[in-house]
Amino acid sequence: MWTLLAVLSAVLLGLYDVAKKTALKKNGVLTVLLVATALSTLFLAPFFRLGPASDYLKLALKAVLVTASWISGMIGLKLLPLTTVSTIKGSRPVFVVLFSIILFGEHLNWMQWAGIALALTALYLLGRTSRRDGTVKARRTGFIWMGVSVLTGVASALYDKHIIAGMEPLFVQSWTNLFITVLLGVCILVRSIAVSGCTSRNFASLIPPTDKSAGPSRSHGHGRPWFREVQPETAARQDANSAEGFRWDWTLLLVAVLITAADMLYFFALKQPDALLSVISVIRRGSVLVTFVCGAIVFKEGNLRAKGLNMLLMVAGIALLLIGS
Repeated sequence: MWTLLAVLSAVLLGLYDVAKKTALKKNGVLTVLLVATALSTLFLAPFFRLGPASDYLKLALKAVLVTASWISGMIGLKLLPLTTVSTIKGSRPVFVVLFSIILFGEHLNWMQWAGIALALTALYLLGRTSRRDGTVKARRTGFIWMGVSVLTGVASALYDKHIIAGMEPLFVQSWTNLFITVLLGVCILVRSIAVSGCTSRNFASLIPPTDKSAGPSRSHGHGRPWFREVQPETAARQDANSAEGFRWDWTLLLVAVLITAADMLYFFALKQPDALLSVISVIRRGSVLVTFVCGAIVFKEGNLRAKGLNMLLMVAGIALLLIGS
């Protein structure tokens, strides 16, 4: 049962990545995250209930990990092609499998090991074929952000296994989403204050200093202005780059629905007594199959033949995992 839930979660997770990529065309990273998470929290409002204070502290820590992973991951998503981002995220199960065995003592049969080996090999090969995507500068910056996303994502997955044993899935999901929404709101508020401060300083730089001894003159030397004039077009570009406006897009609602459903299935799968985090994590990375197809059809991304061959390994690995579990 838990393997089926993991597969359904993987499908929705792949569609979620596609919807995120589309939503980022009209809004900034933090805006997409805040609106989608706030809507997800609204969907889960009927499942809020009170619990011990220690549970809230645990979920607040999880919210910090998830927020860090999401923000860095979506920045990387904006800098890199969808197929490249999906394959980088595919390295996450390597660490999850390793620490699941070390920390939780999970034991896999030979078929599960074979499936994991095939899936991880496919993800590794996909990562190699994706290196030619994007510009060199975008790749370098994008890879750094995706590295942060992977590390915090691994920590979050391992933490899920730890806390889900003593909490109900919907309790974890609802309160975590609320805390994430608050954290994202704080991030956007701090960013807005910083942008507002920079704008005020730029405006102040256009005002000539008061110098009683020099008189009302605005010029120094050969009558040249003491300040550099800013052309209207340049100012407009600076304002556009320094602040994120919000434009409603129905894709945001789709993003919220998909992530809510995907996470719900994931938590219920993880809650099953015989569930293995190592297997669930690898199955969920099968979402690259969905993003690969959508990346080729919707976003017209290239280098698909080599990636397509590697996808066959992914399909074979997931098939072995399902049969062996």
